[in-house]
Amino acid sequence: MSSHHFVKEQQEPAVLILNTEGFSFDSISPLLEWVPTVLVAETCVEQVLTWGIKIDVILASQEFQKKNLQLLEEQYPLKFYTSSPQESLENALHYLLASAHQAVHMVGFPHEKALELSLFLEKMDLTILEPGWKFYPVKNGAFKKWLPEIILEIFGKENLPLEIENSNGKIILPLTYITRIEVPEGFTSIQSSELFWVGEPLISSK
Repeated sequence: MSSHHFVKEQQEPAVLILNTEGFSFDSISPLLEWVPTVLVAETCVEQVLTWGIKIDVILASQEFQKKNLQLLEEQYPLKFYTSSPQESLENALHYLLASAHQAVHMVGFPHEKALELSLFLEKMDLTILEPGWKFYPVKNGAFKKWLPEIILEIFGKENLPLEIENSNGKIILPLTYITRIEVPEGFTSIQSSELFWVGEPLISSK
């Protein structure tokens, strides 16, 4: 454990847990390897504590704070950050920006709302985790990656032209709200004039 003290603070992506439905501890534990800052919405606190995860900040209403003051001692040095459930995401990202975090894994955030994150994308690297999927933005409009044979989910601005190239050839297609494409094993490149998001299925290591 002592080696963790040599990791520069704020260097590791923070973990923001907004919804635990469909997740297990095993699906989240890889994000915790280097002891990141962990923020949890109040509705997820009970489940996260049963997983034995050390929480740094709880995004909580005044009512939750009054009822759960013992957590400040039990989980010391835990902090409460006052937030209504509806504003947990925005308040958490503002908190992380103010504390010099440059990246965050957002657990349980619905990727359909990713286009609402544009303000924060200019300042942070955001990754969305849903049960079985990982989504990340391609900010410069150019994606190239070696992939196994999988289905990618791409979304962004409606009708945004995408140029997709891999061993199957090259195609240009307009982006519908969510576009799913099958890619062969090997390199796939996707080009566009604007930001878009790519979703990959999480392959179990077991």
